[in-house]
Amino acid sequence: MMTPQDKELLAKKGISEAQIADQLNCFEKGFPYLELFAAASVEKGILAPDTNRQEKYLNAWEAYTQTDKTVVKFVPASGAASRMFKNLFEFLGADYDTPQTAFEKTFFEQIEKFAFYDDLNVACQRTAEKEIPALMADGHYKAIVAALLEVEGLNYGALPKGLLKFHSYKEEGNRTPLEEHLVEGALYAANKNGKVNVHFTVSPEHRALFKVLVDEKATAYSKKYGVDYNITFSEQKSSTDTIAADMENNPFRDNGTLLFRPGGHGALIENLNDLDADVIFIKNIDNVVPDKLKGDTVLYKKLIAGVLIALQQQAFAYLQLLDSGKYTHEQILDVLQFLQKKLYCKNPEVKNLEDAELVIYLKEKLNRPMRVCGMVKNVGEPGGGPFLAYNSDGTISPQILESSQIDMNDVEKKEMFEKGTHFNPVDLVCAVRDYKGHKFDLVNYVDKATGFISYKSKNGKDLKALELPGLWNGAMSDWNTVFVEVPLTTFNPVKTVNDLLREEHQ
Repeated sequence: MMTPQDKELLAKKGISEAQIADQLNCFEKGFPYLELFAAASVEKGILAPDTNRQEKYLNAWEAYTQTDKTVVKFVPASGAASRMFKNLFEFLGADYDTPQTAFEKTFFEQIEKFAFYDDLNVACQRTAEKEIPALMADGHYKAIVAALLEVEGLNYGALPKGLLKFHSYKEEGNRTPLEEHLVEGALYAANKNGKVNVHFTVSPEHRALFKVLVDEKATAYSKKYGVDYNITFSEQKSSTDTIAADMENNPFRDNGTLLFRPGGHGALIENLNDLDADVIFIKNIDNVVPDKLKGDTVLYKKLIAGVLIALQQQAFAYLQLLDSGKYTHEQILDVLQFLQKKLYCKNPEVKNLEDAELVIYLKEKLNRPMRVCGMVKNVGEPGGGPFLAYNSDGTISPQILESSQIDMNDVEKKEMFEKGTHFNPVDLVCAVRDYKGHKFDLVNYVDKATGFISYKSKNGKDLKALELPGLWNGAMSDWNTVFVEVPLTTFNPVKTVNDLLREEHQ
């Protein structure tokens, strides 16, 4: 039963009562598992172009950047860094004062290697009145961690990853992930006039800090790389928040007020949809490397973009042919071959269709947003992977799936997941206009049946939280999707602070 206060809250958020009813229904019914056809591999659904094909795709991208098309680099950057420091927060709360675990020992043994070391040293002098070596000699290790994480020091425990110092450079000092993304943008996303569009999604409380850093640093990178940056920000919309439920699937109330939670990264499909662009690169904020290792990243970003452009141009040509009405039966079969062999979208039923029906089917499948996703070889990282999956209309197409979308009680499906050869590093390039130049409404291509439910608590009370279909999972379910193998050197995420000690971040 909705109270007047509830209705006022919904109106403020831009959420309808019907949406609440739908979400509560999801808690009641749950979400179906996806039906798998196969794990994608180089033999089945993942493109691994040889040197000649690579050259063709790189040239396609180079030619595209010399047109008037708009390219945007889209970076989800709202995530707080608190999980990066989970082990150090545990050390702060532990009943011992000197490093005991392997993680803690590694952190302190190699502390001088962190790009934030000098800043931390200054913070220690301010908060503990001693430098780091003296504090360690005195056994005051927790004072160092407190200076790193807490608000009186660097406040790294509450800041977003994008604003932390990740990499050291002898000539120019240190760089944050935000700066590394600006550099990347200059290297593969500049247009013929040197314009580079970079869009960060940020949390409201950190937007001002991001803007300060951009104002401070962007001019120097513009000069260094001879580009003109257009840097924009957006926040996850409150209309994409989801209602929390109690264990009986009723709305969860906190002191009488309905509790809403952010809908997860799938909510960012709205932010993506708001961009005025032709091609959009998507990459996570923490997957960056220093300049000396950027070669592979830049090369393969251009490569997957070239694959996208080549496929899009062919799809557009076929759509114009089908629109003209002047085609032969053989040409229709050519289009079908392209859909099946190049876009890996298959439908066992098409052999029964008359030409006129087949043309309608082909138009429907070709005239969709398109994305090309880089895939790295599986090295046991947690997360999603590339599969060929059945869709609700009976077709089979490439999909990026998380383990929560797969029925692990089904031995065959579990084996597909465990034996998958590749992993999703979130390395996407997207084409979001149709063959007539109109923007697709991306919200229409979300598979709403691919969300998931997680279990949380609030003030000691258990609750259920609803995650929207993930940005690169269900939110892009009805896109044309192509997987391309990219080297592991392009995937260097920072999940814990000690990952910054790995060779690729030094």
